[in-house]
Amino acid sequence: MSSHEASTSPEIGTTIDAAGIATNIHLAGAGRPVLLLHGSGPGVSAWANWRLTIPVLAQHRRVIAPDVLGFGFTDRPADVSYTLESWTAHAIGVLDALDVERADVVGNSFGCSLALALAIHHPDRVARLVLMGAAGVAFELTPGLDAVWGYQPSVAAMEGLLHLFAYDRSLVGPDLARLRYEASVRPGVHEAYSRMFPAPRQQALDAITHSPDAIRTVSARTLIVHGRDDRVIPLQNAYDLLGLIDDAQLHVFGRCGHWTQIERADEFAELVLDFVGRD
Repeated sequence: MSSHEASTSPEIGTTIDAAGIATNIHLAGAGRPVLLLHGSGPGVSAWANWRLTIPVLAQHRRVIAPDVLGFGFTDRPADVSYTLESWTAHAIGVLDALDVERADVVGNSFGCSLALALAIHHPDRVARLVLMGAAGVAFELTPGLDAVWGYQPSVAAMEGLLHLFAYDRSLVGPDLARLRYEASVRPGVHEAYSRMFPAPRQQALDAITHSPDAIRTVSARTLIVHGRDDRVIPLQNAYDLLGLIDDAQLHVFGRCGHWTQIERADEFAELVLDFVGRD
């Protein structure tokens, strides 16, 4: 990372040591903590995923939004294994580094698998749980997710993925595609990404899936959010989670794809605040 990049990119936050990993993290606001866990798109970062959510939540709560291990500007050690276990250990490391005993946890897509892992294996660290466009429950790999995880870098390929994410195509254009493409080809980024979800990708998906019995143990009060027109993660996942988690509720946005936090930014942030509470 150049000094110019570090001084100009909004994706660069603060660096902390989380479970031995130099971790890029965005910290904002004050009050009870909310941990935001981003999805797994190529070139993704906490800021790219949550840039519209952080300022709203930070008006009422302490927001913690890390670049998950292997993503964004967090270190990618050559010897690291990208598994649900290592991602979970890193997330716990983030909380430990910040002396956070317990947080509300908001996951997006792949980040929901990680949020569920925290709620299942570290229930004392999770207050309330928000799962948006959730992976983590068993489903058949969609063509959309296969395309996301099988991404080979080009501006055209990135623009195609962005069209998959958004119901409202006006949100996607060549400028955003080029910006996200450039993020996806920073040194080491695509190499790490290719290691995370290799073919056969159904097997990679199954590796971040929790069993129904494990999900049934989730005791945190849970809000499930999904875009009705999501072409990456099927809406059925939301109904499956609703059936498995005892204290759960579901909100479905019509005319919305996989980018709920962007396509319905204001409504999503207010929905989360209403659920987790305002300090």
